[in-house]
Amino acid sequence: QVQLVESGGGLVQAGDSLRLSCAASGRSFSDYRMGWFCQAPGKEREFVAAISRSGGVTYYADSVKGRFTISRDNAKNAVYLRMNSLKPEDTAVDYCAADQTYLSDIYRLRVASEYDYWGQGTQVTVSS
Repeated sequence: QVQLVESGGGLVQAGDSLRLSCAASGRSFSDYRMGWFCQAPGKEREFVAAISRSGGVTYYADSVKGRFTISRDNAKNAVYLRMNSLKPEDTAVDYCAADQTYLSDIYRLRVASEYDYWGQGTQVTVSS
């Protein structure tokens, strides 16, 4: 089992950047594929990005491709989301999640039900 805690959210202006962090505590962090999701007010939780156990493979939602970068540092038990060129539409609570089983193709990690553990979320607010 793994516990996840997000941080790094805040209030920024359009065009600015943020780096979100997700700190994991538990056994064998490198055994988990990791993902980021966002949830805007009144909307369903949406996939943002996912990364393989080693960090060698990444997968992004079309809406953030070219702007956001997911990465991980297994030595620090952490996964990150670098968010560049932020837009007001990016305003949301961002969650990190961990997939323990990793039996499916990484593209299945766009589905929230694939994940076994979730953090509490961190608020990102982008003003015009």
